[in-house]
Amino acid sequence: MLKNNINLNLYKVFYEVSKYGSFSKTAELTYSTQSAVSKSIKKLEEELETKLFYRNPHGIELTKEGKELLFYVEKAYGNLITAERIMLENENLERGKLNIGLPSYISSFFFFDKVIDFYNKYPNIEITLMNGSREYLLGLLDKHQIDFIIYSSPIGENIVNKDLEMVKLYPIEYTFFCKKDKYEKYKNIKTIKDLENVPLVLPVPGTNHRKYLDEVLIKNEVKIKRSINIHTSEGILTGVKNDLGVGYIIKDIIKNNDEFMCIDIDTKLHEEYIVIIYNKKFLSKAPIKFIEDYIKLEIK
Repeated sequence: MLKNNINLNLYKVFYEVSKYGSFSKTAELTYSTQSAVSKSIKKLEEELETKLFYRNPHGIELTKEGKELLFYVEKAYGNLITAERIMLENENLERGKLNIGLPSYISSFFFFDKVIDFYNKYPNIEITLMNGSREYLLGLLDKHQIDFIIYSSPIGENIVNKDLEMVKLYPIEYTFFCKKDKYEKYKNIKTIKDLENVPLVLPVPGTNHRKYLDEVLIKNEVKIKRSINIHTSEGILTGVKNDLGVGYIIKDIIKNNDEFMCIDIDTKLHEEYIVIIYNKKFLSKAPIKFIEDYIKLEIK
């Protein structure tokens, strides 16, 4: 039977147990008792007339119904946290939070100087940078656990929430490159076909960076004979630096680095955009200030 007087504390305990994966850990971290946590979950299960957790010798696990409930509770909890932030943050940013989702290569090579400037100007703002896949970060954004995402296109293919806005910031392009002192060895590479017998340092197969490169290789009937695959741009830089071969990376990452040189070929490589994705309904003053002053994008 539906009730009008919802006990929000029961849902708070449910959220915490789901988050910590244990009654005892929830009790410890929330300064409660295991008995009190257990009673709250039991009462919620009785009110909802459904089982929310499986109990087993190894701990607890959400039931199908529990997972469905968590989906809504996470969103509601995120809304409350955002509402509290909006109420508490003032125009001078004497307190508040800034939570950004972005991959490591963007935070390291395109973005960190802006974060440092913001932190130095507003030292009382708590800043969190979250790395992860597109799907993972979109999930955090949907639950309001991050304020916005900075990523490379085509992340928009995964956006189904009509409240989200995606704005292109600037274009990026890819390049092959080598150590500067090894350029003589690779200077005769003029076409993508010339790469067939060259040792390569490439993104891991299955990643978006590699996917678009593989499309170009297949189109030009290029069969790579020797390569090492590394997941991060930082790792690819290290691989090339240690003479593992010719690397493949976003051109902006190395264009001002005296250790490396681009290898220009006559084949068009993948181009994309750095984009920002946000839901302006849930932006508090700190992320708005960062977006407007450091990304130069007006939030209307």
